[in-house]
Amino acid sequence: MNELPQQLVNGLLLGSMYGLVAIGYTMVYGIVQLINFAHGEIFMVGAFGALTVHLYILPDGTSIWVALPLMLLGAVIVSVLVAIGAERFAYRPLRGAPRLAPLITAIGLSLALQQAVWAFYPEAKSKLPFPQIEGGPFSIGGATIQTGDIFLLVAAPISMGFLAYFVMRTRTGRGMQATAQDPDTAKLMGVNTDRIIVIAFALGAVFAAVGGVASGLKYGQIDFKMGFILGLKAFTAAVLGGIGNIYGAMIGGVVLGVAETLATAYIADIPGLDKFGSQSWADVWAFILLILVLLFRPQGLLGERVADRA
Repeated sequence: MNELPQQLVNGLLLGSMYGLVAIGYTMVYGIVQLINFAHGEIFMVGAFGALTVHLYILPDGTSIWVALPLMLLGAVIVSVLVAIGAERFAYRPLRGAPRLAPLITAIGLSLALQQAVWAFYPEAKSKLPFPQIEGGPFSIGGATIQTGDIFLLVAAPISMGFLAYFVMRTRTGRGMQATAQDPDTAKLMGVNTDRIIVIAFALGAVFAAVGGVASGLKYGQIDFKMGFILGLKAFTAAVLGGIGNIYGAMIGGVVLGVAETLATAYIADIPGLDKFGSQSWADVWAFILLILVLLFRPQGLLGERVADRA
């Protein structure tokens, strides 16, 4: 049977990646009531932005410790530009439209971004190798941590700490809270709601870019479809934590990652159910958890029942 500490660490790492992407979903929904199903592709283009820096900007043989900060910067720049462009040209013109219109637009944008990356990287139809951190693995408390997970282990808590400070302690963060609570009143009080919405998209893109780099380092490869399933799981994490609740997004991601990891690890040890514990069933367990949450606690773990805006 698989060791529990190892599976918990694996779930925590996987859930942290889900949480980083889920933050983008929940921030945008909390402010403009939009489920941005193209956010998984923001995660994907961030990973390709980092790879582009490594392949075409940095000299051959550059140490990964020197390259990694520059790759992360490239990922953030690409993701933020794509997210801001999507908000300005795809979502803002539809802000007053029925909710179905921006939802369909988001799905179309998701497919367009996939094809755009494939056009730039034709070889991305198959998985492309991603630069790796050398050394390791490391043993901590009876669990083994791979070298590629170190970045995620450091980046996830730093990202959450920064977000908590930004939202609670800065003028812009308080403006985001006001806009999420009542955009019309916030506008009357002098808050530039258009600017707040752009910042929400940009912040979500930053965390998605961090997640994209973490994914490349963790798995050692990326492809143009990598954001689709992970984006759906991140959305599941956002719903699980309470859509619109920033802290709930990270908690939901961790819960989802741990549940998915434990299910695939231990169900395989039950006689007669071994096939349901295969890796191909990992996605299924994630969405089964979503169904259960929607049935028994539709507002999520940290969400509250709120009335729809007039």
